[in-house]
Amino acid sequence: MHLFSKTYGEGEPVIILHGLFGSLNNWNTLGQQLGQTFKVHLVDQRNHGRSPHDRVHTYKAMAEDLSEYCQEQGLASASLVGHSMGGKTAMEFALTHPGAVRKMVVVDMSPRATAARHDAIMEALTSIRPERFTSREGVDEALKGRIPDQVVRRFLLTNLKREGDGRYVWKMNLAVIQESYGEMNRGIENGRTFNGPVLFLKGGRSPYLSEADLPAIRALFSRAELRTIARAGHWVHAEAPEEFLAAVREFISS
Repeated sequence: MHLFSKTYGEGEPVIILHGLFGSLNNWNTLGQQLGQTFKVHLVDQRNHGRSPHDRVHTYKAMAEDLSEYCQEQGLASASLVGHSMGGKTAMEFALTHPGAVRKMVVVDMSPRATAARHDAIMEALTSIRPERFTSREGVDEALKGRIPDQVVRRFLLTNLKREGDGRYVWKMNLAVIQESYGEMNRGIENGRTFNGPVLFLKGGRSPYLSEADLPAIRALFSRAELRTIARAGHWVHAEAPEEFLAAVREFISS
């Protein structure tokens, strides 16, 4: 699978992997800022953004997509930054290809199985047919009843694109993402280890990651450390960008 990507800067390679319903576009600003120090690769994962659609949507498949991407780019090793779903992809990749990972930052995600927290979003997205709307504002209004948070709706609407004939469609492969939603919530298997440096970066207001997860984390990632950005929720990088950037830059540079 040939993943769509965008790069910024020069230096040691850093690959950033977005979360569920996201795309590399959500990381452009932070990518540019990190690009002042590193060569940053922003990547659209399969069934998201401008990368190809496929019936298979598993962490094993996404980790192999990343392996192919590294080979295409001539990257013998790189540091990884993965948020949410992207964090689990990064974990799977590090456990499967440990020699290809220099350092890893997992943003607000644990290797354990997680509760289904996006049911309302999934129901909202699948309840509408965007091709029936004539404006983005119309789609936004249709989502408002199920998703009252405007910030979340704006994030989701970055997945909307207008075709040449004027129709709106989702960039993401929503049907396959819905079918694979249970797979996205499963845990990362034990029995393998990665012994390189790993930073688990938690949003203080988020339920996705806690200190209680540390034993399970260190069973897989022996050198893992956990830091908390107190004022952030699950979208740590969007809610506290300056603190997030400083933590990532310090960890990867050290």
